Amino acid sequence: MNKYFAHETAIIDAGCSIGKGTKIWHFSHIMSGSIIGESCNIGQNVVISPQVKLGKNVKIQNNVSVYTGVICEDDVFLGPSMVFTNVINPRSHVSRKDEYAQTIVRKGASIGANATVVCGNEIGEYALIGAGAVITKFVKPFALVVGNPARQIGWVSENGLKLKFNSNNIAICPETGQEYELKDSVVKRIK
Repeated sequence: MNKYFAHETAIIDAGCSIGKGTKIWHFSHIMSGSIIGESCNIGQNVVISPQVKLGKNVKIQNNVSVYTGVICEDDVFLGPSMVFTNVINPRSHVSRKDEYAQTIVRKGASIGANATVVCGNEIGEYALIGAGAVITKFVKPFALVVGNPARQIGWVSENGLKLKFNSNNIAICPETGQEYELKDSVVKRIK
């Protein structure tokens, strides 16, 4: 008996690994060789391609294709209809399946609806990518980025709230009280 839920219209190929408590919804396709962690939620009309790796508690909203080369760590959120690419220069008449570029979405990062992530980039821990943004380069941990091409406009806490740093470069999340330090253009949570 499966330890995960799959809607009757979902297609799950042989040879994939799906963690306990994961839910896979209407018309989604999980392809062979993919690895999905525990307690994930795979929305309607989602494709998970071969060799994709999803950590625990990854939430993928409707109409997202997660292509070969993508790795999402624990607690990642992928908004509705966001887009990953996996080849830098696609051509219909040229096979580039051996050129898939790796894209890593680090723990706790969120990508907004209709955003595009150009392959070969990394999105740092707890970064927040605004709706419709186009990611063309590395995104720092805790960065808030928007636009096309995406540009950083601030910093966010682990809970996704905008951080305001004082004269000592310390910020406190207004929701949790967690403290953060900004040093050399890098934000870290103070333990």
